Amino acid sequence: MALVQRIPNFSSNLRNWKSTNSTNHKPVSSLHYKTQITASSSSPFTEKHSVERYQRDQWLYKASTPSPSPPSPNQQDEVFVRENDIASQLPELKKLLEVLREKRESGCRGGDCGPGDVYLVGTGPGDPELLTLKAVRVIQSADLLLYDRLVSNDVLELVAPDARLLYVGKTAGYHSRTQEEIHELLLSFAEAGATVVRLKGGDPLVFGRGGEEMDFLQQQGIRVQVIPGITAASGIAAELGIPLTHRGVATSVRFLTGHSRKGGTDPLFVAENAADPDTTLVVYMGLGTLPSLAQKLMDHGLPCDTPAVAVERGTTPLQRNVFAELKDFATEIQAAGLVSPTLIIIGKVVELSPLWPHCTKESSCLVESR
Repeated sequence: MALVQRIPNFSSNLRNWKSTNSTNHKPVSSLHYKTQITASSSSPFTEKHSVERYQRDQWLYKASTPSPSPPSPNQQDEVFVRENDIASQLPELKKLLEVLREKRESGCRGGDCGPGDVYLVGTGPGDPELLTLKAVRVIQSADLLLYDRLVSNDVLELVAPDARLLYVGKTAGYHSRTQEEIHELLLSFAEAGATVVRLKGGDPLVFGRGGEEMDFLQQQGIRVQVIPGITAASGIAAELGIPLTHRGVATSVRFLTGHSRKGGTDPLFVAENAADPDTTLVVYMGLGTLPSLAQKLMDHGLPCDTPAVAVERGTTPLQRNVFAELKDFATEIQAAGLVSPTLIIIGKVVELSPLWPHCTKESSCLVESR
């Protein structure tokens, strides 16, 4: 049996939520919890075709050509969007660089000016209230911010009015900028004296390629500061009441990537020791490779009734969860139609969540200890 539900609030209290919504579920092959969220609700994340993104980044499109309107459905082709974005943005990016260079030179004595700083800032899993105070301060003081797809619109509202925003998001099959282009953008603006902030969902150094950007910039003599964010594993597990480690249940936790660098349906690795029943497995970017991952884990000895949960758009108003045992997990996720970004947690700790559909000895012990 699986459990599928939405959670309506950014920082919901699980006990209150459960008590007030327990009468709303309807058994339809699995348990479904529904809220008042409608189909017209906008995504809290910045998508490549987002109307809000074009409005927010309209400074990029003030070149001699008319500002582009958001692509219509028949234009939502990665080649069209990429060519249109780059053609429109490059003239304004060059102008901005020139302004920054002139500003730096006019404020320097004897031409001795060092480069600006680059901050790699983690924005957490989506809920803006999970930002650190340091992250908010840096976001509000930046000259230019390069942001990813999974940075929520609420976080972007914190950016100062005179700062510039540049979308460099990536999703499967579509990269608005290559990683090499992102490196060059960070370097160019830092060399022009700007305070540059690189906004990343979650934590910059947990499957965020922050290490690559840091290494590249440091080799070019640019000072880089990393401001950590709450990674999706911690934020989403806390939202569901799942302890990633728990005495007598899970003695360790492992973060895995479901992506293969060369693509394909197989996970990057599934070593035999990944199937340790006393370890919590957290899989990032694992929707496409989950069927293979689940089967390999069971082949290596992980019990087929191991509890698991998949969480789409965790900690946001559009959060959806699918709870199921490992043997049914991939099928239930497919039936629910979950999409990226989805985080996967596999392990006995999942049944400690008050949302787990089965009453267990472990969950009873956890409630008694509170």
